[in-house]
Amino acid sequence: MSNPFDDEDGTFTVVVNHENQHALWPAGWGDLPAGWTRVHGPADRRSCVDHVDAHWTDMRPASPARTRDTD
Repeated sequence: MSNPFDDEDGTFTVVVNHENQHALWPAGWGDLPAGWTRVHGPADRRSCVDHVDAHWTDMRPASPARTRDTD
């Protein structure tokens, strides 16, 4: 069985949580996990990866990043 998250021909959505962490979610998998919001797609995998690359430029979780940036 192959990993559906690695399917280069798959259709995905980009999801974001309250910490501004991004992830791909295979389209058609039903409800998103609690705490995640759809922000892009459904679209092909490349489009979704490009969206993540363009919008998730700071890998730190949002709350600790904000705290460190204000010290």
